Amino acid sequence: MDNVLPTGQQQSPHAAAPVHINRRRLQSLDALRGFVMVIMLIDHIRENWYLYMNVSDPVNPLTVEPALFFMRIATNLCAPIFVALTGLGAYLYGQNHTKAETASYLVKRGLLLMAIDVLLITLAWTVKLPMTFWLQVIWAIGLCMIALAGLIYLPKKVLLALGLLIVGGHNLLDAIRLLPNEPGFTLWTLLHQRDLIALPFGAAARTSYPVLPWIGVIVLGYLLGSWFEAGKDGGQRVRRLLLLGVGMLAAFVLLRALNVYGDQPWVAHDTALHTFMAFIALTKYPPSLLFLLQTLGIGVVLLALFERWQGHPWLNALAVFGGAPMFFYILHMYVLRALYHIAYFIWGPTHGVSFGIDNFNWIWLWYAALLPILYVPTAWYSRLKARRRDIAWLKYF
Repeated sequence: MDNVLPTGQQQSPHAAAPVHINRRRLQSLDALRGFVMVIMLIDHIRENWYLYMNVSDPVNPLTVEPALFFMRIATNLCAPIFVALTGLGAYLYGQNHTKAETASYLVKRGLLLMAIDVLLITLAWTVKLPMTFWLQVIWAIGLCMIALAGLIYLPKKVLLALGLLIVGGHNLLDAIRLLPNEPGFTLWTLLHQRDLIALPFGAAARTSYPVLPWIGVIVLGYLLGSWFEAGKDGGQRVRRLLLLGVGMLAAFVLLRALNVYGDQPWVAHDTALHTFMAFIALTKYPPSLLFLLQTLGIGVVLLALFERWQGHPWLNALAVFGGAPMFFYILHMYVLRALYHIAYFIWGPTHGVSFGIDNFNWIWLWYAALLPILYVPTAWYSRLKARRRDIAWLKYF
């Protein structure tokens, strides 16, 4: 995952009426990206050391211990916020570039992300033959960027209607399930049905992130970019973001309480804790309307707070991770997988065919150790990108 659309780039000679972006004002965006990367690290540590413990979607409050449950719920913020920020970044990129230049960049960047996910990320998880390619969040972001490349030519009112229709209405399609031998299965699996697509030579591709609802998210994130145009009042932007975020969270609570639409129904349990867990356990694959209201509502509130807190040292540290998130993403994946294989080599399989830990506190210890270690190379690369704008390929990583 990367700061997919860099700010402050040299103006294209073909861009009409460019608007110059104040980079410091955008610290809040980098900080929110960085926040996403920091909490994503926790989830991926969990995935590596708890490979033997399957976490269902949505998370089952009766079978998953509360500590693991709430960690998973917190890390659900990552994908929705990052996809929305990708759309927002596309809008800001377009302030210094023509629509054609913006579309071209989105297509090239999207194709690169899809290739990275299929090749680098798949290889980090497995080298078994025949291969199963896990089409995960990086793949989905790439496809969304390619879709957005065409959609940015539509009027903003049409885009808004389309984004709201997709996000609010795609759960009406949940009942449509196609079998592998039925026409349109592959396309529908890529769009809305999490399933396995057979490939030649015994290989397969699993669509972990069906892309249709994510297209709605990137479109709405793109439209949110207009609030960050140069010259817009910062105080008004913070107020509007808070109002939007709180409104989304209120809509989530109301719609979830009604239990009629937007996700799988929830039921009350014997304890208040498990009832609350059932209430907030939502479907991520593909993301339901309620999942997006909850996670993006929190994300918008965080963005408002980060706007208000710009300049704080801890926010500067988060912005470092947000300045080079694709570098951090690839780096931390390979570091975690290397550590896992070292542990497997030393201690062997401790849970079935996997190495795993029994004490949940080890996750926090690994997290506390790895975060500062990974910060150092990420900070170096972030500074390199900012300093060497003459190296064109750096903007793609």
